[in-house]
Amino acid sequence: MSREDLIKAAMEAVIKGDEEAAVGVANRVIAEGLNPLEIISDGFAKGMITVGDLFAKEEYALPEVLLSAGAMQDAMDLLDPHIPRQDVKKKMGVVVIGTVQGDIHEIGKRIVGTMLEVYGFEVHDLGADVSTEKFIEKAKELKADIVATSALMTTTMARQKKLEEALKEAGIRDSVKTMVGGAAVTKEWADLIGADGYGQDVTEAVDVAVKLVKPVD
Repeated sequence: MSREDLIKAAMEAVIKGDEEAAVGVANRVIAEGLNPLEIISDGFAKGMITVGDLFAKEEYALPEVLLSAGAMQDAMDLLDPHIPRQDVKKKMGVVVIGTVQGDIHEIGKRIVGTMLEVYGFEVHDLGADVSTEKFIEKAKELKADIVATSALMTTTMARQKKLEEALKEAGIRDSVKTMVGGAAVTKEWADLIGADGYGQDVTEAVDVAVKLVKPVD
């Protein structure tokens, strides 16, 4: 199976929520010694973007989104140990990342976190359904350079705005950059709440994060 065929199969597996097919693609990538990043970004991740678009258009219900996320999660579990981490001499910065409270969406956030690690960031993934207080606590504890949040649903987007306000109240907004993303989030929303960056997809999120910080020793 060619690289192009594997990318196509990865996209289809995620869009259909077919865990068996997704695992099959992952195992094939490992067996053939291919770079998992290409299959993840061009195949699995783009499949999830399509799923997010279908959900936004109400063509997919939440259970279908979760099936797709589950398929990608299984593939990521297999591929993650095989992702080559660059020998980065300088740490890009510390990132605290998580999905906002009331939202169980994990997969997109996890992919972004993994890719940030590959590019030299120290990433602390708080998981899903994370309270504003937890984000603040971790940002303070780790002296984070970036706090990144994901929101899948329009009903949970308000948590991203609340975090902006809470960071100011905690007196650390000037020392930390914020990034937002997720199926429900737009660039307009990011600008409205005062976030420093927005990523429509994995590649853009990494590019934005790199621009937001300067390498440190």
